[in-house]
Amino acid sequence: MSDVTEQYDAFPYPERDPGDEKKRLITGSPSHPLEIDHFLFAGQRDWSVPFRVLVAGGGTGDALIQLAQVLTSAGKPYEITYLDLSAAARDVAERRAGARGLTGITFHTGSLLEAAAYGPFDYIDCCGVLHHLPAPQSGFDALGAALADGGGIGLLVYAPYGRAGVYPLQEAFGGLLQGSPRERLRQAKAIYARLPGGHPFKRNPHLGDHNQSDAGFYDLLLHSQDRPYTIRELVETLAAAGLELVGSPQAYLYDPAPMLRDPGLLVGMDDLTRMELAEKLRGTIKSHILYAAHNRAGRVARPVPQAVPHLKGVTGAKLAGVIAKKGVLPVTLPDEKIELPVSAMAAGCLRHVNGRANLSEIGQAAGLDPIAFSSVWAPVSEDLTRFGLMYYSRLLSG
Repeated sequence: MSDVTEQYDAFPYPERDPGDEKKRLITGSPSHPLEIDHFLFAGQRDWSVPFRVLVAGGGTGDALIQLAQVLTSAGKPYEITYLDLSAAARDVAERRAGARGLTGITFHTGSLLEAAAYGPFDYIDCCGVLHHLPAPQSGFDALGAALADGGGIGLLVYAPYGRAGVYPLQEAFGGLLQGSPRERLRQAKAIYARLPGGHPFKRNPHLGDHNQSDAGFYDLLLHSQDRPYTIRELVETLAAAGLELVGSPQAYLYDPAPMLRDPGLLVGMDDLTRMELAEKLRGTIKSHILYAAHNRAGRVARPVPQAVPHLKGVTGAKLAGVIAKKGVLPVTLPDEKIELPVSAMAAGCLRHVNGRANLSEIGQAAGLDPIAFSSVWAPVSEDLTRFGLMYYSRLLSG
């Protein structure tokens, strides 16, 4: 048994209680069906066709449960394959699915390097796994080979700057501690408690897994295999696997313009260099969340008349009310608060967003002709999608 398998059998990650499925559904990025449709299928996927999914390195099942529950609730057919090396993590995921009565899922204990043997897949989720492989490029290659024509991947991969202090501790604990995972955890916690308050890790406000559970502490500070990627390194690794970066639900993180007083500094700079600059200037990105495919052309949804917008976490009527009251749309991010200007006409259009009406119908409901509606809608659409607050998908409309 490898050290990594031993770790996750001892501490299935993230720590989850199947009994909690009665109380809440954990959602997030990547891999929410609305988000998948927006970034990989131009918001126009035919959801009457069964959706073939691989959850690669599925852990205790967060992505699996989100995908299966959202599609089940929407009445859409799917076939999900779960794959993970840890039998203990798989057991938790199976019990969570059972607690919800979810079907259409096949569970396998195995390596994502064997993904192609189970495919091909329309979509592959792989979160928090590739950076833990002994040879990460082989993992990217394997996932790329398992995609069906026109398919895509949702990834979460660690980034270096927001994980300040993690890697010196991983190296120190790895060279010092021996014994079972539980014994190493006990010793590491005792040492951690005696570290000076000025240690870079203790001063890093962006990390909290070590405070949430034993599994979180172990995964963050005692993992035997862990390498982060800058955005440039990640894009180059994707390219080596024949994949291209399509987009990110956190696009705002990779825009350096808000941090520069002189926009002229960006003239002539290519997109990847801009993203790289933003990552360095921010210094807080701890993971990259993105979508990738063999060909990025035409993948991301655009605000065309047939597009169906969905708002994240709020109804159109409520959002319009907030804008009317404050005169702006307040956006709270992990490290900053932003106020987005939204015109009264745009707020009136947002009031009609319900996940079923397309833009043509919303424009008509707002009393605007197509040209006027397009000019009103375009800026608010760009802002909301950039901050991951709106996606386009026909999941609920057909």
